[in-house]
Amino acid sequence: MEKRYEEHAFVLDFLPHGRPRIRSTGRAGYRAGALVQLIGGAFFTLLEALVREGVLLKPHDRVYVGKAARKEITYIIGRIGYDELTAAAKMELPAVIGKIVLNREKWFVNFFNTAHAITPRMHALELIPGIGKKYMWQVIDERERKPFENFEDLQKRADIPNPVKLITKRVSEELAGGSKYRVFTRVR
Repeated sequence: MEKRYEEHAFVLDFLPHGRPRIRSTGRAGYRAGALVQLIGGAFFTLLEALVREGVLLKPHDRVYVGKAARKEITYIIGRIGYDELTAAAKMELPAVIGKIVLNREKWFVNFFNTAHAITPRMHALELIPGIGKKYMWQVIDERERKPFENFEDLQKRADIPNPVKLITKRVSEELAGGSKYRVFTRVR
């Protein structure tokens, strides 16, 4: 059976004093310990975790979050929703997603090589912003001649504008909850 948890994640925001919370006295306090908001590199899972004492992390840092002993993270608090991200984390999100997409280029190119219809009227490729019927048919025609080898090949042969940017936009939409279908992320 395929593993369903994240092994590595990328830092979106580092909160050295933790997350602010309102005390019963009405004054703001902080949860003890440094917190980090992360996005997983395999399933784009949004996570919140406690950071080891003395460890400083910055956006885009890659950290191990798997089941074995962790160097930077002491405890995974759990999954979080897009709405629970800090403003800083939301600002970093597109750049970090783009980095993950580039790191997993082979996987995403394979998606373009194997994507199929979801319903009789809609193809999985059409779920990617900027790809309508015209681009969808260009991708399908070109991949039948020869599978795409990389993003550059896809862009050149199917005339698709910046595939990394289009996929990043789709992943962002899915994480924000603005989509009925999930192509690249899983339900929280």
